[in-house]
Amino acid sequence: MNDKDIRVAIDAMGGDHAPEEIVVGACEAARSIACRILLVGDRARIDPIAARAGGLPDNIEVVHAEGTVAMDEAPAAAVRRGPSTSMGKMIDLVRDGTAHAAFSAGNSGAHLAIATIRLRTLPGIARPAIATAWPARHGPMLLLDAGANVDCRPEWLAQFGIMGSAYARSVLGIPQPKVGLLSVGEEERKGNALTDAAFPLLAAAPIDFIGNVEGRDLLLGQAHVVVCDGFVGNVALKLAESSGEYFFGALLEQSKSTLRGTLGLLILKPALRVLRKRFDHREYGGAPLLGLRGITLIGHGRADALAIRSACRAAVSAVRQDLVGSIGGMAAAVSAAPAAVEATQ
Repeated sequence: MNDKDIRVAIDAMGGDHAPEEIVVGACEAARSIACRILLVGDRARIDPIAARAGGLPDNIEVVHAEGTVAMDEAPAAAVRRGPSTSMGKMIDLVRDGTAHAAFSAGNSGAHLAIATIRLRTLPGIARPAIATAWPARHGPMLLLDAGANVDCRPEWLAQFGIMGSAYARSVLGIPQPKVGLLSVGEEERKGNALTDAAFPLLAAAPIDFIGNVEGRDLLLGQAHVVVCDGFVGNVALKLAESSGEYFFGALLEQSKSTLRGTLGLLILKPALRVLRKRFDHREYGGAPLLGLRGITLIGHGRADALAIRSACRAAVSAVRQDLVGSIGGMAAAVSAAPAAVEATQ
């Protein structure tokens, strides 16, 4: 599919800085990315912001939706209100084929619930998973699940490995992603009952499984994709985010405490700017919700214009590379394998 024919729906009302940053980011994305953007939200609030940003580009269309999903709203309540909200209508645009992908920086629990119910999972996939890209030493590392499923079954982790491998190839551009299982030791039998049961399933999956990896390997190891349950994944994600903020904050505070430190900071400023960009979650746009019959990305609540542009790029790449088809094909092959074995017995 040609990029100019790809349609990305964006929830203009979702996020801590909505709708201002979302609308500005969508306008910037439309001017730099050859795709069509469907900006979903309250037109009366969108139009003045767009006017201040230089007007809506020709490849942006506003899809009116009066309701919004509050950041603290219960997912069940958001599901009941359905397409009357900007988030619900955004998901419906993907379900109905009007949009090829969607992005929202709003309530992630509501996003997960609405998308799972409206789009449904692919055959062979039991649960969708949130995948987050990390700036590791050897390039991007994809961690999933990052919070969609706090309790998991072993077969779900194998499915996460398949989905993560497909995304790493399609969007991150890694030809042969190495997949690891997060555990407390590299040995095959190290871990708990979940990792012990998941290990042989991952080893049998159509992926490049390299075995168990430890916490230190999330940033320093060789794995391009690391799978775990959503409880562990979400704790690891929040720790990594806070560690980066702490490091740069402490460095700045310590450097400004002396004249020598201030001068050193000025010398290192260009290198630190590049390093900070590498660790900036906004550069990765959003976290895809993998395993559904449609492409949707969950953005950070603090998403700004830069994050919106990055999310659009990721969405277009996922559509161009047929991410849903890749995951579906691999999952179907795994589901068919037991039946084929039984038929030969």
